Order: sequence, then C-alpha cells, then structure tokens
Amino acid sequence: MAQHHHSPLKIGLVSVSDRASSGVYEDKGIPALRDWLAAALITPFETEVRLIPDERSEIEEALIDLADRSGCQLVLTTGGTGPSPRDVTPEATLAVGDKEMPGFGEQMRRISLEFVPTAILSRQVAVIRGRSLILNLPGQPKSIKETLEGLKDESGKPVVPGIFAAVPYCIDLIGGPYIETRDEVVKAFRPKSAQKPPAA
Repeated sequence: MAQHHHSPLKIGLVSVSDRASSGVYEDKGIPALRDWLAAALITPFETEVRLIPDERSEIEEALIDLADRSGCQLVLTTGGTGPSPRDVTPEATLAVGDKEMPGFGEQMRRISLEFVPTAILSRQVAVIRGRSLILNLPGQPKSIKETLEGLKDESGKPVVPGIFAAVPYCIDLIGGPYIETRDEVVKAFRPKSAQKPPAA
C-alpha cells in the first residue's frame, strides 16, 4: 500500500449554486464545511475553495482541477444533488471518477431519512479519481454536519455512523496522508493493522 505521509492534507471545497455564485445570496456551504473540518480534524490541513454555478461542465472542470492539478486528496462538494433540472452535481462527479463508492451516498441518505422522508430524493454520490476521494454532500449546513458526523444519543455515543468515520481509511488506501480526527466529533475507523500511535 502506497504511503505518502510527507504530503500535507489538502481539501477542496466546492459549493455548487447558481444564486450564491452570482452573489444573490451568501454561500453557507463552504463556511459550514470549513467549521466542521476545523472542529473534527487533528491533522493540519489547507483548503482550496470554488464557488460555481449549477453547470455540469464547470463542476467537472473544478473537480478535475482540484484533484489533478491542486493535489487535493479529499474534495467535498455541497449543493446540486436534488432532482430538479439544474441539479447536476452527481452527473459531473460520476463523469470525472475512476471508481464509484456507493456506500457513501447510501449512508448519507440513511442519516437524512431519520429527519425527512424526502431524503430519498437526494442523489449524492462519491467517487475516487486517481488519489482523490470526491464526496457530494447536502446543501444545508445542518445536513452537512449530520451526514459527516452521524447521529448521537444524549451521551454522545454514535447511533448512526457518519460518513467521515470511513474517510481517513479510504484516503490511506488510495495513497494519501494519514488523517487523525477528534473522537468526540467523529471517530475515524481503521482496522487495527492500519492504526498508528496517536501523534504526540
């Protein structure tokens, strides 16, 4: 298994919205993603941001640019995953991927179904492109947090696992840096053979 621990963690954040990209209203997806990552990750990271309209060609170009040229090991998109004609983020994501990772979308819908029956209308997908994991997330800040972190009971014990628990090990497997998380936000799961002692 390739190990590239010298490479710093780079995360691409893409907000797909006609109105936010044209300045009609303020984008809330990118700040929500940044805040959550800052709370969840022990590993230092840098972000590269794109705010683009619901245009398939522009989404594809942004994803390719972040994965291939910027070297982001993780790319998170927010918005554009519903059934309306302008929602084309999943199509763009599948078009640039080498491998589809259907479990991520399945789990996101499972989490959202705990809140709203219309969660089955969301079409989030995840793919691997080269050494990058690309994940489509919902558009609402509350839903972003829930899908990444999962659902917890009153004591803070996870009841439904969030998708981010599987992200660090996935990045290990595609040759990316070793990502450590704060257990109280989301506990990264790895098989014992893939775990390292915590960073001092």
